Amino acid sequence: MSRAKKRFGQNFLQDEQVISRIIQTIAPLPEDRILEIGPGRGALTDALFKTGCDLSLVEIDTSLTKLLQSRFPGVNIYNEDILKADLSALLSDEKSRIVGNLPYNISTPLLFRLFDCTAQIQDMHFMLQREVVDRLCALPSTPAYGRLTIMAQYHCRAEKIFEVPPEAFKPIPGVHGAVLRLSPRADKPPANPLILGEILKQVFSYRRKTLRNAMQAFLSATELEDCGIDPGLRPENLDLSQYVSCAIQVARKQQGCRKAATITDRKLTQSS
Repeated sequence: MSRAKKRFGQNFLQDEQVISRIIQTIAPLPEDRILEIGPGRGALTDALFKTGCDLSLVEIDTSLTKLLQSRFPGVNIYNEDILKADLSALLSDEKSRIVGNLPYNISTPLLFRLFDCTAQIQDMHFMLQREVVDRLCALPSTPAYGRLTIMAQYHCRAEKIFEVPPEAFKPIPGVHGAVLRLSPRADKPPANPLILGEILKQVFSYRRKTLRNAMQAFLSATELEDCGIDPGLRPENLDLSQYVSCAIQVARKQQGCRKAATITDRKLTQSS
């Protein structure tokens, strides 16, 4: 049997009760298209395979890929690094369901990649480090609340399903896990996600400062007040809707600057 490789962050799920509970949570149907990320030795894969769903796997470890190919004939198996793979190509034209016991060291960058593909995703169920799940589901004005929280909740509805002890894995990790459900939002807030992301990256780099200082590269104190936001608050005090208001205001401001620049260019052209 293949040993866990530290460079891939492998901790194989082996607790049958936990696996059963995950399958009950996902409730896969034969007509479902499911993409499992990081199947490892195939413990969760076996339960998914038995449901008769349209199953595909992405596994970075070549030795495990060979093991999976022998165990699950007819399943599409890709020996790729999910952080470098073409996600749009891996996902079907129909809505895909994504499942995975994610290595803790790739969870955050992978989630940001998946958020760009939510139009192709029905839902996502992941085993993650408990602290990451708590961040994804956090409320404003709490220590876990931050950039990841807001971007996740912009794209999806996040729900912590249940916690999993370290003993459910082999080798035993030094942290607790938790199962998370992410459901892409049909009512995504009307803000440019690129602008929203830049705002969040900036302000949470200065989360101990007031918005008056942390947001000054984007909006003045007066412009924040125009959005109904107290400039004396700190970044963790604002909820998603307030950050969406800021992103909309920044987009309008940038559009106004572009229009002003265009008018100036025309005047200069005419005068010459």
